[in-house]
Formats: sequence, C-alpha cells, structure tokens
Amino acid sequence: MVHNVIIVGSGPAGYTAALYNARANLDPLLFAGIQPGGQLMITTDVENYPGFPDGIMGPEMMELFRKQIERFGTQIKDHTITKVDLSQRPFKLWADDEMFEAKSVIIATGATAKWIGLPSEVTFGGFGVSACATCDGFFFRGKNVIVVGGGDTAMEEANYLTKHANKVYLVHRRDSFRASKIMVDRVMNNPKVELITNTVLEEITGQTDPVKKVTGVRMLNVSTEKTSTMDIDGVFVAIGHKPNSDIFKGWLDMDDVGYIKVQANSTRTNIPGVFAAGDVADAVYRQAVTAAGTGCMAAIDAERFLEAEGH
Repeated sequence: MVHNVIIVGSGPAGYTAALYNARANLDPLLFAGIQPGGQLMITTDVENYPGFPDGIMGPEMMELFRKQIERFGTQIKDHTITKVDLSQRPFKLWADDEMFEAKSVIIATGATAKWIGLPSEVTFGGFGVSACATCDGFFFRGKNVIVVGGGDTAMEEANYLTKHANKVYLVHRRDSFRASKIMVDRVMNNPKVELITNTVLEEITGQTDPVKKVTGVRMLNVSTEKTSTMDIDGVFVAIGHKPNSDIFKGWLDMDDVGYIKVQANSTRTNIPGVFAAGDVADAVYRQAVTAAGTGCMAAIDAERFLEAEGH
C-alpha cells in the first residue's frame, strides 16, 4: 500500500500536520517515535500556548493533540523511522525492518536540547532546570538564575531572562566567548547579568519534598581547581540544540548544524514531495506554537503537491 502522506514525528508540528491532512481525507500515517509528543513531554507548565488561560502540563497538551488527530482518523504507529530512501516516488521509509511507501513525506522530528550530562539535570528537569528561556523565564520572576553557555544562544537567553529574573549569572567554561561581539557587549553592559568565566557546573542541588525545586549549584573553577557553591533558583542550559535529522543526511539540504533547509515562505525541501516542519527546520523560534504553525503549512503544502500530481 502506498500512503498519501507519511508524517515522521509527533510534537506540535507532526500532530498539527496530521490534523490538517486527516481532515482533508488524505488518511495520513504518523510515526510517533520513541518519545511521542516531543520536547513538550518533558515540559511541566505550558502557559504561552493560546487557548489555555490557566496553563496546561506539556504531556497533557500532547495527549489532547493526539486525541484530536485520532478523532479524524490518523493512523498512528509508536515506532521510529530508522532509514529512508528518497531517491524516487513513492518514497520508502523503514521502521525497524518493515518498509512503508508514501507519495509525500512530512518531516517533523524536532530537535533535542544539548545537556551538560549531569544526573541532577534529569532530576530537576522542568523543576528549575530548563533549556528554553522564552518558554520558562516567566516562572523565575524576581529570582536568581544561572545560564550555562558561551554562544549567541546563551547571550540571548541571559538577556531575555533579565526581563523576569532579579539576577542572571552567565557561567562559561572559558574566558572567551563563541558568541558574536554585539551579543557579548549587550550582556556585559546589562547590569543584571554577572559573568562567571573559566567555570563549569559540577552539580545542581535541590529538594524533592514537599515540592521539587532547584536550590543551588556546585561549580568548579577550571583555572584554580577550586569548587564553590551558590544558592540559585533556576538553571538554564544554553549550549545549543541538535536537530533530529541524521537519517535524512545525504538526501536533504541542511545547514552545518543539521537543520533541514526549506524554501522561503513554505515547508518545501530540495526534494519535491518532501516537507519539513517544526524544530527540525527552525533554529530561530523553537516554540510549540510556531511548530504547530509550520505543521499546518506542511500539511497544506503536501495536499497541494498531491493535487498538482493528480493524486
């Protein structure tokens, strides 16, 4: 059987694409992967998605997305696509050893935040540890936070957090920054930001009872080899994101980080019939609402492509 549309990925982009394609009677098949729901599954409170005045838990929101696409007949498989052949149509995709064919493909595999690798990052993920200042900065009004990183992302996050936090400490393992000079200058001229250089985070400390929250950090100065502790309310890890695009390497045009390139004002990739939506193609915004928006665009692009091809 050749499917009209196969959607790879199940965050807001994949689910929204499925919603539009299902309502267009295209009978989409969606591969949800090993973490259905994407990055929102590790997000506690979502307060910046329109339509939820009291906020909503990330996993609960993704469950609602999933129920909605099931209602319109989307077929969902909780499997991961491990290999593709995009050399000709129908396109071929493999989940484990099973091969599936599609007239069009929407890639919505998302991106994964890079983490330092501390077990305590996992323990307090969503409870004071975050990889997205624009998502979670609001929860730290009047509090003291740390941003870890030395690139443009870290500088942007630090600057953004000063709108909410009382004090922002930028911790970086070196004394020079990868970030552009204008971004570094902006941070250095911000009175609410303090730089802590030549330093790495060794541990994030906190409490788990009665409520789980971050209370401090232990840091190591790599020059002096001295450790120090600091009371802190939140830790933002800003060492970059990695788009989940590895299986499409060699087929699709990507930037040097691995974000899939799409044509202006569309979700079209360099291969006709293959579209990319959400964080796998978005290095700039990385929000649930923008991912959902591009998921809608990809669905419409795919539908128009199929129509033009006479399907």
